[in-house]
Amino acid sequence: MMDWGLKFRMYLTMVILALLYLAFLTVLALLNVRFEFLMIIAALLLIIQYYFSDKLVLMSVGARVVSEEEAPELHAIVRKLSAEAGIPMPKVAIVNTPIPNAFATGRGPSASVVAVTTGLLNTLSWEEIEAVLAHEISHIKNRDVAVITIASFISMVAFFVMRWAMFMGLAEDRRESYAGLLFAVSAVVWFLSFLLIRALSRYREYAADYGSAMITRNPRALISALAKISGKMKYISSYEKKKVEGLNAFFIIPAISGETILSLFSTHPPVEKRIEKLEQLARRMGW
Repeated sequence: MMDWGLKFRMYLTMVILALLYLAFLTVLALLNVRFEFLMIIAALLLIIQYYFSDKLVLMSVGARVVSEEEAPELHAIVRKLSAEAGIPMPKVAIVNTPIPNAFATGRGPSASVVAVTTGLLNTLSWEEIEAVLAHEISHIKNRDVAVITIASFISMVAFFVMRWAMFMGLAEDRRESYAGLLFAVSAVVWFLSFLLIRALSRYREYAADYGSAMITRNPRALISALAKISGKMKYISSYEKKKVEGLNAFFIIPAISGETILSLFSTHPPVEKRIEKLEQLARRMGW
């Protein structure tokens, strides 16, 4: 059973993003801006992010890849879920932090890692852990890291052009007449693409929730897990949250209070809306 409404919103967001980027490159061409060097820099940064994101993310929080002997239950669940999803089994890692959470990283199904925190293992039942891991497996199957990385490419170029226009200006006699215009156009493109990429990220969280429900046939386990994680997060110290803030975009639930951030700028939908959609799915499917 496919959620066609969600799929349509994701594709529409990507089409709008592509049109925005095309318009931006057209403006740069009309202004005779030599942006090839900036494109190369952005491409190099994104290539590094694409190929080494799993290692960089794991290193940033001290995550440790564990063997089957060290974590037999986790490996058994991940192996089963991967088979259900039809992807190669990813590596399994554990992060030593009281924050109950999980994330997936890697450029695709053949090179990926799923990680859970010790806080998650101490908070959820195995049934709930399975639902959370199915959510992360869905991210891997949907190639979400690659999609968001590619979608960010021209946004990064726009940011570089904006900074370049601010500090360097344009060459020769066009400098005064076009520098301000170029800065304004680049700033608008960067801001709009930022909003669209955040919207795309939120849609993909809904899709991963849906994928978890389809893989496990147990959306209520994920509902229970989301409620427990969200509830316990309120009692985690700001010091512990600060140590993992770089992973908020990857976590199943960001380790920050959603009340302090406008939903328009958030990478994740509100937990209440995610639970509501899962409840609707459970009723429709008779689970």
